[in-house]
Amino acid sequence: MKSRTLENRESLILSVENLEVVYNEVILVLRGISLNVSEGEIVALLGANGAGKTTLLRSITGLLEIHRGRITKGSVSFLGEKTNRYDPSKLVRAGLSQVMEGRRIFAELTVEENLRAGAYTVTSRQKISEAHDRVVSLFPILASRSRSTAGYLSGGEQQMLAIGRALMTSPKLLVLDEPSLGLAPLLVQQIRDIIETVNQQGTSVLLVEQNAKMALSIANRGYVLENGRIVREGSSNELLQDDDIKEFYLGVGEAGRRSFRDVKTYRRRKRWSA
Repeated sequence: MKSRTLENRESLILSVENLEVVYNEVILVLRGISLNVSEGEIVALLGANGAGKTTLLRSITGLLEIHRGRITKGSVSFLGEKTNRYDPSKLVRAGLSQVMEGRRIFAELTVEENLRAGAYTVTSRQKISEAHDRVVSLFPILASRSRSTAGYLSGGEQQMLAIGRALMTSPKLLVLDEPSLGLAPLLVQQIRDIIETVNQQGTSVLLVEQNAKMALSIANRGYVLENGRIVREGSSNELLQDDDIKEFYLGVGEAGRRSFRDVKTYRRRKRWSA
């Protein structure tokens, strides 16, 4: 597990400051969110369904307006530039790539065509070739399945393809939305190791997960999102030792071995707002 914490603001890759977001000009979803990712870090964002994780990612990646959302307060900055009004393609060109929940591969295209599609914004053939070599070294299975139709891959292989496609732009920041969702434990471990390797190769990572144990095992720091607010933050070690995190995310504590969904929301809110 990583123990270093990077807090030098000059090295910030991503900065979210006091962010508020509404949908349809009525529904307030994010309520003053602040977080950051520094160069070389893996930062975990934990939260149950409905906590606001997807809305936060849409704000970061430029997809908010497509879903009739709007930033009403605060800012998002990437590599020191305020990006509230950047469109997604501009952010990709600037060095931000996302792997969405559910993989979202092009099921009717081949594996190779999916990877090439991921490099659509890259104009240098040399850079495309270098990125492709990196991807197939990380995911040898993709090389052996290069001509296979992507929709016929297993769930784990599709997740590898989705991550590989995102890496074709050689991003400075990789945003991963629930990469372990629906995968068997052995595949979760493989994805975990791949994320760690990608980070060691120089790519910062924002890892959004409900699987707190997996996320915090490789993250430098973490944030816990609840009802549109950050209710906990700290190093991965601190969060793993937090009694509430143990109870609500790891199934250990006075609530017994129950899932997060089985714990009453009002109890969580009361304890975390104290």
